[in-house]
Amino acid sequence: MKKLFSILLLSYGFNLIAQPTQKPPLHAKQWMAITGKPLAATAGATIFNQGGNAIDAACAMLGATCTMWDVLSWGGETQALIYNPKTKKVIAINALGVAPTGATVDFFKIKGYAFTPEYGPLAAVTPGTVGGLCYMLANYGTMSLKQVLQPSIDLANGYPIDAQTANSFERSKKQLKQWKYSAAIFLPHTDSAREAPEAGEIFVQKDLVAMLQKLVAAETAALKKGKTRKEAIQAAYNRFYKGDIATEFVRGCNEQGGLITMQDLANWKVIEETPLSINYKGIEVYKLKEWTQGPSMLQALNIVENFDLKKMGYNSPQYINTIYQSMSMAFADRDFYYGDPYFNNNNAMKGLLSKAYAKQWASQLDTSKNKLFHPGNPYAILNQPHPYPHLLEKRKSFFTLESNNKSATPKHDGSFIDKRREIKDNRLKMLDVRNELLDDKSEIVDVRHEMLDNKTKQISNPQSDEDELYKNRLWAGTTTVEAADAAGWIISITPSGGWNPACVAGNTGIGMSQRLQSFVLDSAINPYNVVAPGKRPRVTLTPTLALKNNKPYLCFGVQGGDTQDQNLLQFFLNVVEFGMTPQQAAEAANINTNQLWLSLGGTQIKDRLPKVGHITLQRNTSEATKQRLMQMGYTISVESRTSGPINAILFDHKHKTMWGASSNHGEDYGIGW
Repeated sequence: MKKLFSILLLSYGFNLIAQPTQKPPLHAKQWMAITGKPLAATAGATIFNQGGNAIDAACAMLGATCTMWDVLSWGGETQALIYNPKTKKVIAINALGVAPTGATVDFFKIKGYAFTPEYGPLAAVTPGTVGGLCYMLANYGTMSLKQVLQPSIDLANGYPIDAQTANSFERSKKQLKQWKYSAAIFLPHTDSAREAPEAGEIFVQKDLVAMLQKLVAAETAALKKGKTRKEAIQAAYNRFYKGDIATEFVRGCNEQGGLITMQDLANWKVIEETPLSINYKGIEVYKLKEWTQGPSMLQALNIVENFDLKKMGYNSPQYINTIYQSMSMAFADRDFYYGDPYFNNNNAMKGLLSKAYAKQWASQLDTSKNKLFHPGNPYAILNQPHPYPHLLEKRKSFFTLESNNKSATPKHDGSFIDKRREIKDNRLKMLDVRNELLDDKSEIVDVRHEMLDNKTKQISNPQSDEDELYKNRLWAGTTTVEAADAAGWIISITPSGGWNPACVAGNTGIGMSQRLQSFVLDSAINPYNVVAPGKRPRVTLTPTLALKNNKPYLCFGVQGGDTQDQNLLQFFLNVVEFGMTPQQAAEAANINTNQLWLSLGGTQIKDRLPKVGHITLQRNTSEATKQRLMQMGYTISVESRTSGPINAILFDHKHKTMWGASSNHGEDYGIGW
């Protein structure tokens, strides 16, 4: 049945509505809770069952995923879009940390870096998740912090750890041992053959329990003094960023060589924003501002709106070429113009998101072959002079390095790793066996435990170490949180940061974020995203909400670094253009492009350069399609999975119900009622 389904998916133009999926669709009338781990989804369901709204449940799931290191921690950052049914508006939550005092271009260049470090204390921005959770709960939730944090406290007191997370600790133990506070948490079996916990072992985090209880104690004390619910949550917020938790965080950070100061924490604030949006064929699609990569999906939608995608057919060569080049155009702009809007006086976004600018890009799309695109000039649309014309020209010189780039295939969060077409026949047979195990639930757990760790063990592959590193950087993971309730509250969160291997800040139990690596040190790469104290890096994290006829339509997100808006663009088009259900769209074959500057990792310019024309296809793509794309100049890699786990909720206003989706590409899980 699976093979038949794959064939039908790739028979473009076929009506997909009746086709089965590997995971069942979710249906609900009262509420929906979806996130990256089953236990974390249960945390959300628990809050709903206690009478909480979607924001309460989402905060509980956010805390649970941080506690379970999926793939983030409490020292990371939080980005969210919320639909407020009272105002019928979409609002954005910016809880991204900033570069600390001393994090300057000169500081890192003197140390010999071409980019800021990938791991360790020097990769840390100020923590944002605690502040973001407190802000959302206080302003849009209904419960106390004590209620919402209880699932996280229970988990930190000890939960049976899953193999994916446990194995990631074991495989990264060499790095973890560099940081004594990290080793004490993640490697409890010191000097044993296996130093990390085993799958199913009770994993305890005493320091994290103490930190979470301090937050609850601050709230409780404030309530006893007659403070309001909101004021009491703010008291917990203040204890984290200005009190004894902050003191220990900064001490632990500085002891290990980090730069974060008490003043950095005290000065940081959550920002509530008006999101960016475009209209695609009557659907208003919302993204966070250009401190994320989110607007690149909006740009790509504006471009593809100029083409008849449905007529081309789902994943036909013409469709793939159109989507690929449209994404390449949007990423060319992303890589040069996006950055912290509160730090730069950058009005490029008005031009970048205009329909006129998209038409200019669309006119440059080549229907016969792929090509390299350099950043456009959105200022011309606005009749304004370009502030950095010399940098646009200088930037082109980087591509003299491109000729030596090798093909790289993305490594997916929670996905089966497939092989390139050149792998020997016996390896292909082994992969077929593994794919067949998907139908056997008793076997799939064992396979995933050994294969799905998004940062660790991989099947032997005829690629260089350089290619393997590229894959990891392209697909660096996180998680997503999607929640909705019958009252109309909807939230989409893409939190991240502080993932394994994480440097823990002293005795707080908190892994510090590694998001500083998303800055650049060379203005020719992106003058708006050069590191500076107090500045936010341009991140890949990108939740999405869409309204249709002024009513909620879709809430969705995905993990997977630079591929997030690639996957979300195609998911959206699968639903809107090809009539798929959310679950079908989440599981459907899509493409990945490497024609972009990497946002994470690497120590040299060549490590992050776009790989022009490199494309990843789902392994059952027809030979005719592959051959045609190669004739168009594409370098093809093939994988069994071509997307990170997509989580989504569609709102069925006709029946007053919700359709939920949690894709088959990882351990993500949804519960509805």
